[in-house]
Amino acid sequence: MNITFEESTKTFHLQTGDTSYIMQLYKDGYLAHLYWGRRIRKSISSELLALKTRGSFSANPDNEDDSFSLDTLPQEFPAYGNTDFRVPAYEVQLENGTTITDLKFDSYNILKGKPALKGLPSTYVENDDEALTLEIVMFDSLIDLKVVLSYSIFDNHDAIIRSVRFINEGHTNLKLLRALSMSVDFNKGEYDFMHLSGSWARERHVERIALSSGNKSIESRRGASGHQQNPFIALLSKDATEEHGEVYGFSLVYSGNFLAQAEIDQYNTTRVSMGINPFGFSWLLEPGQTFQAPEVVMVYSCEGIGKMSRTYHKLYRTRLCRGKFRDTVRPVLVNNWEATYFDFNADKIEDIARVGKELGIELFVLDDGWFGKRDNDKTSLGDWVVDKNKLPKGLRDLASRVNKLDLQFGLWFEPEMVSPDSDLYRLHPDWCLHVPNRTRSQARTQLVLDLSRTDVCDYIIEAVSSVLKSAPISYVKWDMNRNMTEIGSSLLPAERQLETAHRYMLGLYSVMESITTSFPNVLFESCSGGGGRYDPGILFYMPQTWTSDDTDAVERLKIQYGTSLVYPTSTMGCHVSDIPNHQVGRNTSLKMRGDVAMSGNFGYELDLTKFSAEDKEQVKLQISLYKELRELIQHGDMYRLLSPFIGNETAWMFVSGDKTEAFISYFKVLAAVNGPVEKLNLRGLDPDMDYNVEGKDGFYGGDELMYSGLNIPELNGDYCSVTWRIKSV
Repeated sequence: MNITFEESTKTFHLQTGDTSYIMQLYKDGYLAHLYWGRRIRKSISSELLALKTRGSFSANPDNEDDSFSLDTLPQEFPAYGNTDFRVPAYEVQLENGTTITDLKFDSYNILKGKPALKGLPSTYVENDDEALTLEIVMFDSLIDLKVVLSYSIFDNHDAIIRSVRFINEGHTNLKLLRALSMSVDFNKGEYDFMHLSGSWARERHVERIALSSGNKSIESRRGASGHQQNPFIALLSKDATEEHGEVYGFSLVYSGNFLAQAEIDQYNTTRVSMGINPFGFSWLLEPGQTFQAPEVVMVYSCEGIGKMSRTYHKLYRTRLCRGKFRDTVRPVLVNNWEATYFDFNADKIEDIARVGKELGIELFVLDDGWFGKRDNDKTSLGDWVVDKNKLPKGLRDLASRVNKLDLQFGLWFEPEMVSPDSDLYRLHPDWCLHVPNRTRSQARTQLVLDLSRTDVCDYIIEAVSSVLKSAPISYVKWDMNRNMTEIGSSLLPAERQLETAHRYMLGLYSVMESITTSFPNVLFESCSGGGGRYDPGILFYMPQTWTSDDTDAVERLKIQYGTSLVYPTSTMGCHVSDIPNHQVGRNTSLKMRGDVAMSGNFGYELDLTKFSAEDKEQVKLQISLYKELRELIQHGDMYRLLSPFIGNETAWMFVSGDKTEAFISYFKVLAAVNGPVEKLNLRGLDPDMDYNVEGKDGFYGGDELMYSGLNIPELNGDYCSVTWRIKSV
C-alpha cells in the first residue's frame, strides 16, 4: 500500500495490492477524479484527464477556458448549481436560503492507521501499520465551510474506504440537505448495474441490468436498510462473470435510510454516489459543529464478481466484525420459535434442550414470549420482566437447567420496540416515534421507541443489561420487526425534526456499543424479521445476522447466494426447520435442509422431541460433520459455482487459506429426465496439488478438478443435494 502526492502534477495516487486510485487538483483547486482500476506504477496525468469544449449548455466557470466546465469535469465530491448539472454529493443551505457552494482545495494530510468515525461503525485497524489514510481538506471561503474527504487503504485488503465530515467554521448556521459519503465519476457508460433486492422472507436476490441514459437508483426510506434493498451496488463490465471482467463494488457501512445511484449523463459518463438518503433528511450545522457521514467500502476487481466478494468477506470478517467471536467458530444451536411459538413452559424447553444435547447441539435459544404477558404479539414489548406464569422460577432457573445439560443458554429480545399494551407505554407514551395530532400507526401491534432520545437509550441499556446480569446468558438474538412511520421526536425543535431518523441510528449504535462491550462473552446475533437490517453497520456490533425468516431450503439457495456477494459466511445464521415449511409449505428432505444450512452458522429451529429415531441419527451425523467443517466454512474462502438465479442448480464451495482442504455443496431443485452426464468445475484449488475426494478412490489433481470437473452423481427426485469433502495428499 502507498499514498503519494506528486507536487509537479498536483496528483494524489493511492495504491493497494492490485488497485490504483488517482486524483488531481485542477484549475483553482477543484479535485478531479482521474482513475480507479487495475494497479499502475505511476500516473501520467496528461493522459488520464482529457477535456474538450462542449456546447453552451455546459457553462464555463472560467470564461477564458471554454473546455472547462464542472458539468464535464470528473469530480471527487461535486456540488450542484455551480455549472455542474449532474447529481450532487452534497447540498448546503445558507441562512439566506440559497444552496450554491464552491469547495476548493485547502490542504492534505497522510497519516498512518485509520481513525475511527465518531458515533458510527467503521472498518478498523489493530495497529497503525495496517493502513494509511489520506485526508483532503476542501474549503468554501464565502461561508467558512470545511469538508474533509477521507480515503483509507489497507495493507492486506484490496479496498478503498471513503467518508466525509462537514465542519462549520463560520458564524452563521448552515443546513445540510444532502451529505452523501462518496461520489466517483467514470469516463464511460457501458456498465451493468448489480444490486440485491427483495422483500420480507425473500431478501437479497441478485438483480443485474444494463445501465442506460438517466439515473438508476436504489434506496430505503424505511428507517432501516431494509428487506427491499441492501446498501450495496456494483458496476460491472459487460463481460463480467464470477471469474472474469471488471467489477466496482460499493458497500455502505450504515443501517438506516440510504441512497445508492448511478447516473449516465449526456456525454455517456457515469457518476456513482452513495450515502444517507437525502429524502426526509436535513441537519442543522451550527457554528463550530461537525457532521460525520458514514463510510463506503469500495472494492475493485479485475477478476470478476467472485474476487470482489472474497475481498469484502475477508475485510468484513476480520476488520469490521469485532470481539471475542470474530475469530472463534460459532456454536450449533436450536431455537424454539417454530417448535413452540408463544406456547411453552420450562419443562417443554428443557425437553427440547435435552434431545438437542443427545444430538450434539451446543446452545439452546429461547425466542419470543418469555417476558411480560407475552402470549401473542400484541402486548408487552418494552416490559423486559420474566413472565412467571410460563417460567415461575425465572430465567436463572431455566438457564441453569439448560446449563446442567452441558448446553449454553440464549435469549431473544426486541429492545427497540414498545407495545401500546405495555407498562412502559402507559408510563411513557411520548417515548415512541410520533408526530403531534397524527395517528400512531402500528405494525405487528407495536410502535418504535424514539432512540434519538438519551433517556430512551438509557432505559434500553438498563433493561437489557439487567436481564443479562440475571442469568447465565451466552447468546442474544436482537430482533427488530417493523419500520418507521410518523418519524418525529417530541424532544427535537422544529428545525431539527428531519434529523430524527439519523439521530435514531446514532442512538441505536450507542446502545449496541454499550451493551455489547459490557457483555463481551455474549454472542449477539442481529435480526429484523430475518434479514431486514443485514448491513455492515450492524455487523460492527453483532458478528452474525439471522439471514431470513424464510427457512425453506429451496428459497434459502437464492437468499444465501445473494447475501454472499458482500457478506461472509461467518455472518449468516442458517437453520434447519420443520416440514411442511412454515413459510412456503414445501417438503424438502432433511438432507437438503441440512446441506443448505451448513453453509453458514448452523442450527435447528423445530421441535427436536418429535424426530424419529432415523431422523435423530441423521441429525447427529449432520452436526458431527459440521463441527469438523465449521472452521473451514466460517473462515475459508467462498467460491460460487452455479447460480440459482440462472438455472435449476446451485453450487458453492469453501476452500482453506492454504488450499489443502475444501467442502463443496451441490443442489438440484427439480428432477429432470434423461439429462446429460454433468460435471461441476471447482475453483480456488491449487492446480499443482493432488487431492483425495472423500468417497472416491484415487487422487485428483487440482487442475483436473477445476478444468475438467467433478462428476455429479445421478440424483433422483426433486430437492436433492450432494456434498464432497476434499483434502490434499
